[in-house]
Amino acid sequence: MADQENRLYYGDNLDVLRRHIKDEMVDLVYLDPPFNSAATYNVLFAEQDGEKAAAQIKAFEDTWQWDQAAARTFEEVVQGGGRVATSLLALRQLTGDSDMLAYLAMMAPRLVELRRVLKPTGSIYLHCDPTASHYLKILMDGIFGVANFRNEITWKRHNARSTDQKWPRIHDTLLLYSKGDGFFFRSTQVKADRAKLPHTLITGPDGVKYQTYDLTGAGVTKEGESGKEWRGYNPTLFGRHWANSHKTMDEWEAEGLIHWPDKDGAAGGFPRRRSKEPFSEEDRKVTVGDVWTDIDRINQSAKERLGYPTQKPEALLERIIKASSNEGDIILDPFCGCGTTIAAAQNLNRQWIGIDITHLAVTLLKHRLKDAFGEKAIYSVIGEPVSFPDAEQLAAQDPYQFQWWALGLVGARPAEQKKGADKGVDGRIYFHDEATGGKTKQVIISVKAGHTNVAHIRDLQGVLTREKAEIGVLITMQAPTQPMRTEAVGAGFYDSPGWKMKYPRIQILTIEELLDRKARVDMPAQNDPHVEATFKKAARPESPEKSHPELDL
Repeated sequence: MADQENRLYYGDNLDVLRRHIKDEMVDLVYLDPPFNSAATYNVLFAEQDGEKAAAQIKAFEDTWQWDQAAARTFEEVVQGGGRVATSLLALRQLTGDSDMLAYLAMMAPRLVELRRVLKPTGSIYLHCDPTASHYLKILMDGIFGVANFRNEITWKRHNARSTDQKWPRIHDTLLLYSKGDGFFFRSTQVKADRAKLPHTLITGPDGVKYQTYDLTGAGVTKEGESGKEWRGYNPTLFGRHWANSHKTMDEWEAEGLIHWPDKDGAAGGFPRRRSKEPFSEEDRKVTVGDVWTDIDRINQSAKERLGYPTQKPEALLERIIKASSNEGDIILDPFCGCGTTIAAAQNLNRQWIGIDITHLAVTLLKHRLKDAFGEKAIYSVIGEPVSFPDAEQLAAQDPYQFQWWALGLVGARPAEQKKGADKGVDGRIYFHDEATGGKTKQVIISVKAGHTNVAHIRDLQGVLTREKAEIGVLITMQAPTQPMRTEAVGAGFYDSPGWKMKYPRIQILTIEELLDRKARVDMPAQNDPHVEATFKKAARPESPEKSHPELDL
């Protein structure tokens, strides 16, 4: 669709897909759904009684449990019939009523919807690990059809570490399926490893190296000339046949493109076709296959590292997007997390749709797009609170999601990645305000969805002292009382040595003020070259050809 607008959805991807994404509008889907790969098989396959409380999706935590909600989902999919129901029923016999079955039952309706939104020329990459890849393949066979399975790609993500009683696991799996036979695919080449020279090199009469290629293929043929002797060489004697016609080989011989080795009575003594151009170690390319060893995981010092635990390297997503889409195509990631798929699509001039169920991920992605692309990243966010009643509803439904959303309003980094004791710190904003040699300073953010009073201001002052922070901000749903305002004023000011200005040490901001853009954190400006961003800045991408040089065929 030429008029498609880039969209970022907050919400359950199953609901978003059903309500907002039209049939056959997406060219490429990539998904990396959360799963507890670290759990033991004994845990994943333990029989469950289905009486657990309904599972809630939590940031950075695995979401799949066999409970009443999972059992209902399983029943709904099975009642829908078809191959997906057959696949799930077979998987239930194999896995029992386990957390693994819950994972598969939750994935099934999402994969059905993803197939629906794919164009006939579209394809889908499902990123998983060996713990569940074989079960997911059975499920995808049922949904997409066995004939539409295209590849099982192995990505070597890190080097081996010593383990007890098993080979170290160093790879992930990507399952590639198409919507049908007319899917789009572009072969990709990369620079060859110069340490691994081909064993078929020869030195020509001019002293220059050339690469050679086999003229025969495996197997004996009895019809035509492919099994007959050519220039004294009979491939049938060695269980092979000529891969080209005698005429073609005569033409190559006339051009000097046949290499004649010494006849030694063995198959290795057969003539070979010689390349026209001299062999170049520097320019040599090889076609990328289904084992990827040339893309490293994101290490601790990588420029693109954002601190999101499941973040994948942009090179991985750029390879997928280049191979299975064209400029202007629509890319969809229903578990977009910190947005590597979205960033890669934006950089490669594709349109995109991202979906995630946590405000933490949505906030990270918005910062990432701003840092990397600035005003060039044009998109709309759907599903976030845009009014005070929306915010009240979110606070009542899920206080943690409300907290992450509220922190996003002021550009703060969440203090905790998992639920737990926050010690009075919900978020932080880091800054520098000294020209040279200045230390990293911080604003402490506390978010309160319920009733607030002067005690919260006093608590925040104590947190500032403990954390040695410069400024504290209380974000609240309710208007502050006069005692709260008086207590905040009594906390004094932070004197900025760089800007020669004073900033209130304790500040109170309401959700209504933030939504109406009538208030913001009063702090040293963060637009000078000495400032370090709160969110680790995403590097501005180079052109795709420079950042990840691959040759598309």
